Amino acid sequence: MRVGGPEGGPPVLLLHGFPQHGGEWDGVVPALHRVGLRTYAPDQRGYSPGARPSDVDTYRMVEFVADAVAMLDALGIERVDVVGHDWGSVVGWHLAGDHADRVRTLTAVSVPHPAAVSHARHIGDQKERSAYMQLFAIEGKAEEVLLADDARRLWALFAPLTRAQAERYVRPLLEPGALTGALNWYRRLERPNLGPALVPVTYVWGNADAAVGRAAAEGCADFVAEGLDYRFVELVGVSHWVADEAPDMVAAEVLARIGA
Repeated sequence: MRVGGPEGGPPVLLLHGFPQHGGEWDGVVPALHRVGLRTYAPDQRGYSPGARPSDVDTYRMVEFVADAVAMLDALGIERVDVVGHDWGSVVGWHLAGDHADRVRTLTAVSVPHPAAVSHARHIGDQKERSAYMQLFAIEGKAEEVLLADDARRLWALFAPLTRAQAERYVRPLLEPGALTGALNWYRRLERPNLGPALVPVTYVWGNADAAVGRAAAEGCADFVAEGLDYRFVELVGVSHWVADEAPDMVAAEVLARIGA
């Protein structure tokens, strides 16, 4: 786990997505540390050799959420501001809906509330945008496709990041078992009846995101409990890799949501 900022500062839990790791927040955290926040950016289940179960049945959302709660318990943190990207955002939505007593605020990056994505699959092009998930769910086949030709397709996932930006994520995934651990997040997908977020939320979306279209992004507002502060931030020309392309903007929105 990457820990930074002053000891005793208000805690912020930063949850990465696929196929990155806790280092995706490296460009964001300096601004948070400057105002006295204490940040915790773990490598989630499957992304560390020490936390990579071989049983694919243990890669379920209930387990990912339990991991986050267990981290808070181990750190002695009663309530935390949560920031999540991609799958980390989905974990954040579950925390904000099912464990709102442990969450002050949520800043969700790229991926809106899961119900917004599900609804959007019936309109526009969201179904096509999400089609890659069918491949990722196929054990063995997804690894074969992504790693063929010197991992050409794995590298391509990170467009439009530079080769140097992508390398810090691709290289760890070339270690034995690493890519499988990351892909396992797609292999026991459930569609739980997740209620609305019960804490204030900022949702940050890059409108050049290939995986999330406008219908899902704008529909997110319907899944934050009535009366709570909700902010939708659209970043023009920014892709899925928001924290790498626009770290200062992400940091500014996190600080605005936290009120720091």
